[in-house]
Amino acid sequence: MLASDFLDILKENGIDVVTGVPDSTLKSLCDEINAGDRFKHYVAANEGAAVGVAMGTYLGTGKPACVYMQNSGEGNAINPLASLANKEVYGIPMLLLIGWRGEPGVHDEPQHVYQGQITCELMDLMGIKYSVVDRDYTTGDLDRILKVAKGEFEKGNQFALIIKKDALTKSCDFKWDNGFRMVREEALGKILKVLPRDVKIISTTGKISRELYDQSNALFGNHDNLFMTVGGMGHASMIAFGVATNRADLKIVCVDGDGAALMHMGSMAFLADNAPKNFYHIVINNNAHESVGGMPTGCMNVDFAAVAKTLGYKKTVKITSLDEIDVIGKDVSDALEGPILYEVMVSLGARADLSRPKESAADNKKSFMRNMNV
Repeated sequence: MLASDFLDILKENGIDVVTGVPDSTLKSLCDEINAGDRFKHYVAANEGAAVGVAMGTYLGTGKPACVYMQNSGEGNAINPLASLANKEVYGIPMLLLIGWRGEPGVHDEPQHVYQGQITCELMDLMGIKYSVVDRDYTTGDLDRILKVAKGEFEKGNQFALIIKKDALTKSCDFKWDNGFRMVREEALGKILKVLPRDVKIISTTGKISRELYDQSNALFGNHDNLFMTVGGMGHASMIAFGVATNRADLKIVCVDGDGAALMHMGSMAFLADNAPKNFYHIVINNNAHESVGGMPTGCMNVDFAAVAKTLGYKKTVKITSLDEIDVIGKDVSDALEGPILYEVMVSLGARADLSRPKESAADNKKSFMRNMNV
């Protein structure tokens, strides 16, 4: 089914507000939403926040909204769905669109496998009825199932469409430019070159970790000082804090992304307040959720350096060129007191042949811990 046809039917069935967090499985849908003007559309900081937008929409209009997410975001959404929207509490209806990564029997990356196994089970546990959308799903099927969904809405329930890989086909080309010209992989390579070799790096999910993996292997022949946070988007900085606060003998660098930092932005306040002296926070900012298709984050005017300064980071720097990256190496080499935040502004785009880790996540964990003599 064409993504445009899918969205037209949602609109015909009374959906006016769409909110969520982008997903690669739903890329054709996200592109069509962003390119068109069918809906009021809000890219939320995280999936729980999107559920909140949908709840407020219903309270203000009496009409259910639509929330989209990757299935890895179910965890963020469960709290407000179970403790607020559930019919045993407020009974607030909404339509959930869930991209199914890690579907059993379909090859996917390790971080998606278990989540894929429990995707439907989580809906069952919460009493949310659902329909699985595959390549054979027709516009007639969707129209019929939305009538079933309306019946659930009238009872104060939610309804989910769990969307398989390639179930929706591209109906438009959505392209945009953030105006920055520094290439992210070149910036990451320069960061690795200027950092002392004894630092330990915790990197965020997605292409940032993959590019650090390639660059580290190319520069040093290994990536033993790199822990790749392949899932759990938004939690890399707190993992890095956990290492830093227990290993004052080490310099800890967190390489974060703008979308990930936004997802759990309260962590920045925590880091500023707890003030680990050996913590250096690099936010790679391209104003996009690029690892899942490149849709804008929805918070494109956030100045992470200014936010960090207000929160109480010891130092903040905004970087727009490769030459300016030298300051990161100098500060870390001089053991300048942290936490320090560096916001690195980069362009959109990545190599088509970007590697994925060849080692298992368990092996990455073991080599990282060995590198710290644990």
